[in-house]
Amino acid sequence: MSGHSKWHNIQKTKGAADAKRSQAFTKIAKEIIVAVKQGGSGDPANNSRLATVIAKAKAVNMPNDNIKRTIEKALGAGNQDNFESVVYEGYGPCGVAVIVDALTDNRNRTAPDVRHYFDKFGGNLGATGCVSWSFDRKGVIIIDNEDEELDEDTVMMDALDAGAEDFSNEGVVFEVYTDPDSVGAVAEALTAKGYTLDSAQVEMVPQNYVKLEKEEDIKNMQKLIDCLEENDDVQNVWHNWDED
Repeated sequence: MSGHSKWHNIQKTKGAADAKRSQAFTKIAKEIIVAVKQGGSGDPANNSRLATVIAKAKAVNMPNDNIKRTIEKALGAGNQDNFESVVYEGYGPCGVAVIVDALTDNRNRTAPDVRHYFDKFGGNLGATGCVSWSFDRKGVIIIDNEDEELDEDTVMMDALDAGAEDFSNEGVVFEVYTDPDSVGAVAEALTAKGYTLDSAQVEMVPQNYVKLEKEEDIKNMQKLIDCLEENDDVQNVWHNWDED
């Protein structure tokens, strides 16, 4: 599998998380609450979805105390948080496929916001399933190699030994692909071996890409992504825009 998360995309995401750390932690906290409630357990060993979210939280340096408090909150009898998982699909400029993962307590607020962003920046919101068929759901772990000091063969063997399904060398990062339910365990094993993870989460990996040529389309696509990512209800935005 060729790499899909080009380094400048990862770098952009990483920088945005640093600049908006509080918002990033808030969004992950919502994922933890949903994972605990749906999985029926606050123990990641017995809740693969929770293990996946914890791996994601640790990759963006969310403090362990925050993670623990959020799990305890979700388990509390008085917890009234009731977030619903909603997936929106549509097209950006020139037919770029876009998938929006949201966790919301009010669909009547979230859906119009998402539709507005698509309409405003030259896209359109589509029906469920209109683009998801062209993506594969994978666990994706990004290992930092910015100093290019890591040996590719060693990293690959460590990743495969940890349970990875595939591996890609992108130069300043290594991309490790796993079964969606295994990303937490693989991330934990790689961290235990001393690797620094830039991200670890379940992603929608595109099967093909769309290249934008016109400057206006490029600007509109970037604005669409930015607006979606800045929305408090939106957890992730996946797309097949080739930004190189």
